[in-house]
Amino acid sequence: MNEKQQTISKSVSVTGVGLHTGVIATMTFVPAAANHGYKFQRIDLPGQPIVDADVDNVVDLSRGTTIEQNGARVHTVEHTLAALVGLQIDNVLIQLDGPEPPIMDGSSINFVDALLDAGIEEQNAYRNYFEVPEYVHYINKEKDTELVALPLSDYRMTVMVDYNSTVISSQHASLNDITLFKDDIARCRTFVFLHELEALYGQNLIKGGDLTNAIVIVDREVQDGELDHLSQLLNKPKVSVNKSKGILNNVDLHYPNEMARHKLLDLVGDLALIGRPIKAQILAARPGHAANVALAKKIKKLIKSGKGDIPQYDPNKAPVFDINQIGQLLAHRYPFQMIDKIIALDENSVVGVKNVTINEQFFLGHFPGNPVMPGVLQLEAMAQTGGILVLTSVPDPDNYWPYLIGIDACRFRRNVFPGDTVIFKCEFTSPMKRGIVKMSGRGYVAGQLVCEADMIASLVKKK
Repeated sequence: MNEKQQTISKSVSVTGVGLHTGVIATMTFVPAAANHGYKFQRIDLPGQPIVDADVDNVVDLSRGTTIEQNGARVHTVEHTLAALVGLQIDNVLIQLDGPEPPIMDGSSINFVDALLDAGIEEQNAYRNYFEVPEYVHYINKEKDTELVALPLSDYRMTVMVDYNSTVISSQHASLNDITLFKDDIARCRTFVFLHELEALYGQNLIKGGDLTNAIVIVDREVQDGELDHLSQLLNKPKVSVNKSKGILNNVDLHYPNEMARHKLLDLVGDLALIGRPIKAQILAARPGHAANVALAKKIKKLIKSGKGDIPQYDPNKAPVFDINQIGQLLAHRYPFQMIDKIIALDENSVVGVKNVTINEQFFLGHFPGNPVMPGVLQLEAMAQTGGILVLTSVPDPDNYWPYLIGIDACRFRRNVFPGDTVIFKCEFTSPMKRGIVKMSGRGYVAGQLVCEADMIASLVKKK
């Protein structure tokens, strides 16, 4: 899995009919800055509102995943998002001049090809992975659906489907390496059972559906008169079915387990709504959009709780800011320059590293014979980490002094000793107003919380 964030090198468009709305629309993928994430923009509506691809914005799950924000709705987003996740593209603005992305052939392959044609570009920011820290479980006994997320330092999926059908046996599909998405999953098309067609049309769905963008599985006997009716329904001059194949118009499958692979594709797209790339083993039995979104909400709730979201430090990775670059931002110097590296930085958070050694000047007088880092200096190091975040939020940091003006809910959880490496993470808890900003800060040693505090900082312009 990639370490750095990625976007595309240039804009690229696809045009087609929406599966459920039946509206022809053009969808344009536009490059976006680091930490932008996935956002849809309805350019056909007044004000061109933005809809964040976020599980909290899901408003409908009728045979697809629909999101809504700022008075704008986008239908059936899962195939588009699956293509982006499958190519490990992190930051894209998705502009639409209609209510729904084109269904194309019912898979993600046309989106994948378009994005690859645009070119993928690495960005100077690390991916903000969330490593699922514990067993996360969703079950719907009524629908016999069960999904599980397990801790894993990678992203893997296994899906099982079973429709009690004589045409489709129980199927399994796995994706053990996200880089195989293009070759193994992206071409797998959406499907529907014949007995569902009339009901879906009656629910005002699949207005854009036909035999070029969906596989229709014939799960019952079909009379000649019905075939004529189906040809009108699907806007085809003639439809037929080979009983041995069990698929309307005898469409060839790309894989014997194409249905299970498409369910895996949907799962990849729906879990993109978590809002961050994740590391986990996902096991899904008979998944659907409602179950996928329910699992996504559970994982996002875990992220919000802060559980498992402990910053990881790999000393082999190049820092965002080294000691010299930190010195160019902060006015602190020895013995009060407390931070050695900045290893992650985005518009809302920052992660800094403090290597504690016995040569620190304060150990001469603080608990001689039992060296312990003073709590107030832990807090100072945390504040300096937050100071980097505050200064980089303005275009001209050289013109400002960052001051710590308030501390609340400060706690020291365990002692910090020489030889410890303290990882500090600070996050904005409110937008900056008139140079004043609130932050939460936490310090960790070996994954254990050692200190925490809420802080208020002020940016003061230099005279």
